[in-house]
Amino acid sequence: MSAPSLETVALVGNPNAGKTTLFNALTKSAAHVGNYAGVTVAVKSGEMFTAHGQKLRILDLPGCYSLRSTSPDEKIARDALMGELEGTPKPDLAICVVDASSMERQLNLVLQTIELGVPVVIALNMVDVAEKQGLRLDPAKLSEELNVPVVPIQANAGKGLVDLKQAMSHPFPPPAESPWLDGAEDPETARRDMVARLCELAARRPGEHQQTLSDKLDRFFLHPVFGWLAFILIMFSVFWAIFSFAKIPMDLISGSIGDLAKWIGTKMPEGDLHSLIVDGIIPGVGAVVVFLPQIVLLFLFIGLLESSGYMARAAYLMDGLMAKAGLSGKAFLPLFSSYACAIPGIMATRTIDSAKERLVTIFVAPWMSCSARLPVYFLLVPLLLDGKEGSWKQAAVLFGFYVLGTLSAFVVARVLRGRLGPDKQPNHFMLELPLYRGPQWSYIFRHVGDRAMAFLKKAGTLILGISIVLWALQTFPKTDSEDKGEQLAHSAIGRVGALIEPVVKPLGFDGRTGTAILTSFAARETFNTTMGVIFHVEESEDEEADRANLRDQITQATWPDGRALFTPLSVVSLLVFYVFALQCLATSAVVARESGSWKWAAGQFAFMSVFAYVASLIVYQGGHLLGLH
Repeated sequence: MSAPSLETVALVGNPNAGKTTLFNALTKSAAHVGNYAGVTVAVKSGEMFTAHGQKLRILDLPGCYSLRSTSPDEKIARDALMGELEGTPKPDLAICVVDASSMERQLNLVLQTIELGVPVVIALNMVDVAEKQGLRLDPAKLSEELNVPVVPIQANAGKGLVDLKQAMSHPFPPPAESPWLDGAEDPETARRDMVARLCELAARRPGEHQQTLSDKLDRFFLHPVFGWLAFILIMFSVFWAIFSFAKIPMDLISGSIGDLAKWIGTKMPEGDLHSLIVDGIIPGVGAVVVFLPQIVLLFLFIGLLESSGYMARAAYLMDGLMAKAGLSGKAFLPLFSSYACAIPGIMATRTIDSAKERLVTIFVAPWMSCSARLPVYFLLVPLLLDGKEGSWKQAAVLFGFYVLGTLSAFVVARVLRGRLGPDKQPNHFMLELPLYRGPQWSYIFRHVGDRAMAFLKKAGTLILGISIVLWALQTFPKTDSEDKGEQLAHSAIGRVGALIEPVVKPLGFDGRTGTAILTSFAARETFNTTMGVIFHVEESEDEEADRANLRDQITQATWPDGRALFTPLSVVSLLVFYVFALQCLATSAVVARESGSWKWAAGQFAFMSVFAYVASLIVYQGGHLLGLH
């Protein structure tokens, strides 16, 4: 990003203006495109060639509504334009990407960029959408009034890019003046007057009574009653579909893993290497990889919601509810992102103006059940349904645990926000509502593919390493006994389990489950791996038993006195623990970076771990007092 030889062009624009889509089109990369603020929270860099063969460096700045530096993303954008962002060269040219259908709200940022003295070219994006709305655009008049080049484009279809590259060719246009500030006592008022004048001259709207399809749909999706019903129905449908549609590919993957283990087992002589591969690596990694279809479906639905424009409506609906937790609607977007992964969610908090609200949002974000918890949920939830599970029942139970984590996060946020005190300056929630549109399949498939590869990479590195360590801990030191139970008790992992059993027994767990919890503090997914190794998961001759091999082994586990180890009460206790425990070292590292303090990250980790333990203890011991098992 810091190579000095290339001239640099920065892309500036509001969220949803199509800035990242243009970045992808120019640089041929595949950056994440989202329909709400906060998706782009860091400066991305790429390279391109102009129509004259000139090589340029392209910076994709965070989407923002102004350059006032009241939020981290606005500050990053302003610092980058001013050449004050460490490691990022000062841009020689700024491309202001403007949604042609929303010029009234987006030209303000263009005026602020011109005021910085940076040469500017306006990329008037989505002109097709504006024309469908009956908007009469006059790019030439806009160019004449601002004295900067204006190029109509359609970034998602690649239209107008040749003209834009031509405008980016050397020599760049000189910096434009900002006459609207001459003699103005209030710059904001001067900008508003200028924007109104520009829209009157260059973007005349049709009659006020004409409603677009998005306007009509919003009357339903933003309705105070029907909007919430639609929100709940959409979210529940997502969870139901994940369970329903993922079953077949999961069975195929599970069967393939079993066949692979059998095939390799027949090709290798008995010994420690045979045991490592057949009993350690394949079942360990396979226990996580089998959940890939469900995780792919989760990200597919998130991509569909983002791409269709509904995600921003959900944020609008949630603004009032977030206020009850002491947060603003800006916190919804990072928290919702945390359902997929807490790391991008925490990074998305840079869009929050208030430092105190941002810290609170970072603190509770890991309680939004992320995809890393899904393998644990998918393993344990069916145990509550006695093998008679239907997909809708699983979805209902899973949805309940998501609600538990979310409501708890809101309560803790409310308490913590009150302790941090009010802000010195009031903050306002402003959100761009994009038009409803059809799915952008290319973006969705890229997004899903990236997440799937990240999941597999994690399985192939971290979980592979943990599988090998667990196999070693389970295998050594060895004993002469042929009994697997005695061998396990004699091994290092058996001894660790015996040590921690008094700590986890009040929660309803034995030392083996406690060991699996302990190993999953680095990454939650490894719980399944550890359980698979500890409980000696083996392939059976029965296809149905093959599909639920690990779950069956857990179901048959007992305490020394013969009682079932996993009862509905202990399973709920375990699920509650995983709802609240942090258990992700990568998240803690990001929290330390974003909060600027390892103390904050350590405090969050300790608080969530203790909270999870106490909640699980209350569930199990309280259930016993009520006569539950």
